[in-house]
Amino acid sequence: MDSNRRATTVLGAGVAGLSTALYLQRSGHQVTVIDPMPPAGGTSFGNSGLISKDTAVPIALPGMLKKVPRWLSDSEGPLVVRPSYFPTALPWLLRWIAASKMEQVWKISDAMRALHKDALDCWRELLGAEHYADLIRAVGQVRIWEGEGAGSQIEMDICKRHGIETKVLNAGDIRDLYPDIAPDIRHGLMLPNNAFTVSPQRLVRTLGVLLTEAGGELVNERVLKIIPRDGGGYLLMNNIGNRVVERVVVATGAWSRELLDPLGVHVALETERGYHAMMPSPSITLKVPISIKNRGFGLTPMENGLRAGGTVEIGGLMAPPDERRAMILVRHVKRIFPTLTTGEPSYWMGHRPSTPDSLPIVGPVPKRPGLFVVTGHGHFGMTGGPPSARMVSRMINGEAPGIDPAPYAVDRF
Repeated sequence: MDSNRRATTVLGAGVAGLSTALYLQRSGHQVTVIDPMPPAGGTSFGNSGLISKDTAVPIALPGMLKKVPRWLSDSEGPLVVRPSYFPTALPWLLRWIAASKMEQVWKISDAMRALHKDALDCWRELLGAEHYADLIRAVGQVRIWEGEGAGSQIEMDICKRHGIETKVLNAGDIRDLYPDIAPDIRHGLMLPNNAFTVSPQRLVRTLGVLLTEAGGELVNERVLKIIPRDGGGYLLMNNIGNRVVERVVVATGAWSRELLDPLGVHVALETERGYHAMMPSPSITLKVPISIKNRGFGLTPMENGLRAGGTVEIGGLMAPPDERRAMILVRHVKRIFPTLTTGEPSYWMGHRPSTPDSLPIVGPVPKRPGLFVVTGHGHFGMTGGPPSARMVSRMINGEAPGIDPAPYAVDRF
């Protein structure tokens, strides 16, 4: 290790952790990334691949509480809460409901816009022109609401508030984009400046390659506990030994509370378990990703087929996957595209690290010098991860963060 470089350890090799590590390594740090799995072995592997720079709509919105009973009674609905886990999740759910008040929605939306608007610029910085062109497609995204017109009024108002370009799609516009779509889909909304990646796994792996090429290190270990040292710095108790480190960034997604709680750092972080179905050799070509908002999932064209990803299951970190949630997605897709045929789907479940206010947790931990957090991106990891990484790397380097960091502060809860 170069003794002239500042040593920093990043816990987590997902999109948030590796983006942070790469920004720090390039700014003069000697970075070690620790994760039990190689890059893109967790939630960053299985997401929908959407990079939504022009998305500023939080998950909790006015009127959503009224829909929850209907969703919970619908076996194919977008939200499931496992009964045995409900008492554990209740405090988080109550905060989620509080965040759906309109005065909160406007504030959250402003913070989402401030963070997300530079997402593609950050991806260009991290990847360079060649990798960016290979992995990212800036072709926009389309949203539909079955039977609910051309989008929610709240979403339209938020887009207008932030000057986000949109295009309302009629039946003919939709047929031009999706010739095989069901005839009862007659309304949509295009956000032309959004994007997607053709492979979330390869995208995050590329961050890992670029990190090691820049001199950083990837270590496959599991950190069990962060222990403050009397003389400063931290002892990392790992599954195969100990490491003494000067500076730590916790970017372990939904598992971040396991490391923060013993330090007395309590954040409102819950796992929204999400599912995907990967459908190889599809009979249709999807040029632009499409989100079916009322069913809570999206369909993204990727290099290995079509990926249907989404829905929310509140059930904690330990419960086994319910593969029926992923199978339901295939049925939903075939309702939208009735003629679709594919190869045998593969199914996946991952843990979104989610906060009640849809904003990530980014920045220094109060009263813990040298300890930082980058987590809680929920449904927006591929979008918010790189801008959050740039912000926290600037804070670590003593630079201006670029945007107001207060809405994402560790102690805001």
